[in-house]
Amino acid sequence: MISFDQQIARAEVLLEALPYMQRFRGQTFVIKYGGSAMDEPELVERVLRDVVFLEVVGANPVIIHGGGKAITRRMAERGLQATFVGGLRVTCQESAAIVDEVLNTVVSPSIVNAINRLGGRAVQVPGNRTFRAVKAPAAIHEGRPLDLGFVGLVDSCDTTEVRRALEAEAVPVLSPVGLDTSGQVYNINADIAAADLAVALRADKLIYLSDVNGVLRDPADPSTRIPTVTRADAARLKAEGIIHGGMIPKIDSCLDSLARGVKKVHLIDGRIPHALLLELFTDHGIGTEIVE
Repeated sequence: MISFDQQIARAEVLLEALPYMQRFRGQTFVIKYGGSAMDEPELVERVLRDVVFLEVVGANPVIIHGGGKAITRRMAERGLQATFVGGLRVTCQESAAIVDEVLNTVVSPSIVNAINRLGGRAVQVPGNRTFRAVKAPAAIHEGRPLDLGFVGLVDSCDTTEVRRALEAEAVPVLSPVGLDTSGQVYNINADIAAADLAVALRADKLIYLSDVNGVLRDPADPSTRIPTVTRADAARLKAEGIIHGGMIPKIDSCLDSLARGVKKVHLIDGRIPHALLLELFTDHGIGTEIVE
């Protein structure tokens, strides 16, 4: 039995969320979903229930997902070993075909089905019909250039199918794969693909939902999270060594997307229950927002 005080507290939560609901109606949010947040069925359901909530209150969520562990498992089944350099998967032609197959026939459909089962409406938009890819330059590994194989960058985005889905009030679900002009499949880093898609859609928000709980002054202490980081803050935090290692290219990507028209970027930990709603519909949030 819920007490009268608990009922009042619930009403206050809704009132806190009301101005955000009003502000977000009609806005487009590109959500990059990946990392450990995709590993547990219970976490996945919570995240996708939040996406349904966004859809119901009138926002336009767009999901672009990872799926690294599923890809690695499929490669192992076929006798291939996954190799990573600087966070990027070295991708031979056979591996590129596996990436395309797993993301478009396993991961994307599972997300679409889950959203539909939870009462939302989602449609699959394969990345290879959205992203025109070009081969990524060699990575520097141990002081030497290393060809990453069929790893691509986004050359351009055809947003026709994505916009058609949004007009039909459905959530587009995309895989981070693209084709070059010859029809060759390229594996694209999901962070990069999400940023380029957000720019092409002139998104109001780009949300990185993974296993990184924003920018922390002390990586071992979640209470040191920095709620807001500006471009000037980012330069200072890099100089202080607080933003370092793999966080540097992620923050640089966020700042680049802001410079190209995205209004705000959020870094939140998808392992936190209802992370999307807590970040977007409460006064304090639970991640880091990146702004100009």
